Amino acid sequence: MATRRAREGRQSAQNAWLITSPLAIFALVCTAFFWVNKPNWYSHWLGGLLALAGICLAYVGVFNVVIRRSTYSIILTEIPFVLVLYYLPAAMVTCVVAAAVVITQLARSSVVVPSKMWFNVAKAAASISAASLVIAALPHPHGAGPATWAVIGTALLVNTTVDMFCIAAVMSVVQNVRAGQDVLRGIWPPLLIGLVNSVIGMLFLIALVFNRWSAILLAVLCTTLILMLRSFADFFRQHRTMADVYELTKAVRDERSEASLPDVLLGRVRAVMRSEYATLWLAPQGRHPEVMLTARVENRGLLDMSPTPGSIRERAIHDGRTVAVGTRFDEFVELRSALRGSKIKDVIVVPLRSGQTEIGTLEVCNRLGDTRTFRDGDVQVLETIAAHAAVAVENARLVDRLRYDAYHDRLTGLPNRRRIVDALAESVKVRAEEEVVAVLLLDVDGQRDVNESMGHAAGDKLLAEVAERLKGIAGPGALVGRIGGDEFVVTMRAESTDATVRLATEMREQLRGPMSVGTLTLDIDTAIGVAVYPDHGDDPETLLQRAELAGNSAKVLPYGVQLFHPALESRAVRRLGIAADLRQALDSGLVDVYFQPKVTLSDRHLVGVECLARWQHPAHGEVAPEDFVAVAEHTGQLSRLTEVVLTEGLRRCSEWAQADRPLSIAVNLSVRTLLDSRFPDQVESLLDQYQVAPAQVTFEISEPGMLGDIERVLPTLYRLRDLGVRLSVDDFGTGASSLSYLRQWPVHEVKIDDSFVQGMATDSGDLAIVRAVISLSREFGLTVVAEGVESELTLDLLEEMGCEIGQGYLFSRPLPYERLEAWFSARTESTTTDQGEVRRLRAVI
Repeated sequence: MATRRAREGRQSAQNAWLITSPLAIFALVCTAFFWVNKPNWYSHWLGGLLALAGICLAYVGVFNVVIRRSTYSIILTEIPFVLVLYYLPAAMVTCVVAAAVVITQLARSSVVVPSKMWFNVAKAAASISAASLVIAALPHPHGAGPATWAVIGTALLVNTTVDMFCIAAVMSVVQNVRAGQDVLRGIWPPLLIGLVNSVIGMLFLIALVFNRWSAILLAVLCTTLILMLRSFADFFRQHRTMADVYELTKAVRDERSEASLPDVLLGRVRAVMRSEYATLWLAPQGRHPEVMLTARVENRGLLDMSPTPGSIRERAIHDGRTVAVGTRFDEFVELRSALRGSKIKDVIVVPLRSGQTEIGTLEVCNRLGDTRTFRDGDVQVLETIAAHAAVAVENARLVDRLRYDAYHDRLTGLPNRRRIVDALAESVKVRAEEEVVAVLLLDVDGQRDVNESMGHAAGDKLLAEVAERLKGIAGPGALVGRIGGDEFVVTMRAESTDATVRLATEMREQLRGPMSVGTLTLDIDTAIGVAVYPDHGDDPETLLQRAELAGNSAKVLPYGVQLFHPALESRAVRRLGIAADLRQALDSGLVDVYFQPKVTLSDRHLVGVECLARWQHPAHGEVAPEDFVAVAEHTGQLSRLTEVVLTEGLRRCSEWAQADRPLSIAVNLSVRTLLDSRFPDQVESLLDQYQVAPAQVTFEISEPGMLGDIERVLPTLYRLRDLGVRLSVDDFGTGASSLSYLRQWPVHEVKIDDSFVQGMATDSGDLAIVRAVISLSREFGLTVVAEGVESELTLDLLEEMGCEIGQGYLFSRPLPYERLEAWFSARTESTTTDQGEVRRLRAVI
């Protein structure tokens, strides 16, 4: 970078000589001409010295025009020029002006650039030579009358015009033509200032012609005028700086994005500080990468570099305070060597703070103008700007963090539901004939068990592990998100619906690998629901809803993947529609209790009935038990439903006992009911109310439902057993338990699931399962009940294996109480046994 800048500087200097050389030649030719016309011009050396002092003093009151990287001066020397043009020979005037420029250039600049110094000398000599030519061409002025005013005024007008055109010419060759045009567009203010100063010079001339002693008063007045002009210039500069800082801070305050903040900030900082470079450096922090951008006076865009030496920036960050290095600053003198090595004139580095932490720096390098350098006031200005910039950076990062948090899950860092919905909304706008937009909703099985057994920290670690694995499996074209709890979503484009299902199946298999949580290694399973656009919906919410419906259905499937189909939605809508009516139906007695007989297989005795809830909805017709039981579980009405069924069963059991037809009853219980510690007390109270022996009541608990909460329901099971009621494991064989669990559970009975019983006559595998369950259950001393007995062959096989009780359509369907009484009369007969009179089936058809 330094080499490139040095090369550019050498090229600019070479271009400047294209203007400097003709100007110098013109000044020399004019001086030679004036010398020939007045050979003894040097005899006015005393006046020349006084003129030199006056012109040097006039150079103190100067307006600097900053154009791009350079400062060019519009010198307010018209007052002494009036006098020297009137009193001194033209050759003396040119030499005095040239000498004054050299003296002031050397005095005011610590680093002299030869090309610029000699251009200024040549320009001043050429301009004043042109003015002297005007004086020589016009009648020589005598006295201080109007004719003199006109001649000298014209000469000074030519002087200013030539001076401005010289500046425009050198800017055109050093920079570009536009820079020269910018100078010429600003020519009118210098001309006006020159006119005003010429008028003042004429007044001085009139006073001197009238009385030479007035020179003393004029010198005092001139000095005072210069000091006043300098004070006014300083005041104007401060006012302009304050206005610029105000506009800058307002623009920074209104900027909400960290990415666009450098564009708003750096150009304004460079202009306010009148520097060649302005740099913003931000240290990497979290998700935010390192930022280093620089505005340079010659570049419209920002550069990804900084001319500031690294040692100076590190010093500012280490000390936590501003570091200013240059000829005007004495505190960090040891760092000036770093500036010389980087060819930098001066630099100010201000740390940006967020609280007590330095998050970056704001830097400016190289005050524009060879004779200008940064001062203490500039440090204060930059510190003020840096304070506002630090607040803007922090606010931008806060807004970015809030925006990120609004669209991402805090635990896993994955997109959340809102982000997924927005992404799906964009995806469905693009319709490709041979592609579908797939939505895969994954439900992690077992996460709740990890929370309860190992704590929520372990559960969170499990979810984070699933998220990482899912991102790796899904591939670069998929968007993976977490929409809540243990549910994740993957959206992608796929070739077809069938291809989506295959991808979901493969993804599930890859996710099933062991995962380490703490000291344990868990084998986690998932259920995946699949919905695709456009087949299953054309908006994000519909697709997610239908994928979730499919995911709920997938939980009961052995392969764990379910593609959405309309039947799932109609069932869910139906469940939602009946939720409000279920409570009213329970309170109004509109939920009926049906009874399905249970028969001993060895002698066909009727030993009991299973009590089953049935509901005839006035609008929807008959509602499937699994539907309204699921609604009861989700709406908190399950305990009321259980109470209705149990109460009706106990009432009928009491009536049958009073009619000398003792029959036991069986009632299904949900795990949610067993988690209620008050349930055993409620059972005891109902038994006392209806005077039913506890042994006449059997509670059937589904094996798959009980496995997940066995430790929590065991206390309730023991309390029920202590009451004397019988406990049965329902749907046995469909869960993932070992038969050895039967030793731990306080149960009296095993009920084989009907899926195995119905298939045992044709499937050797089902037959082997039923045979094993019966054999082991008898070893444990448990009663075996087979449900789903629908054929004589099945009945014979069960009887041969030693199954004790059967239940199924071969004997009877579930019946309401009135039809059950008719069935008793038609299908059973009274038989006397050792235990008393019982009902026996007449025949099984």
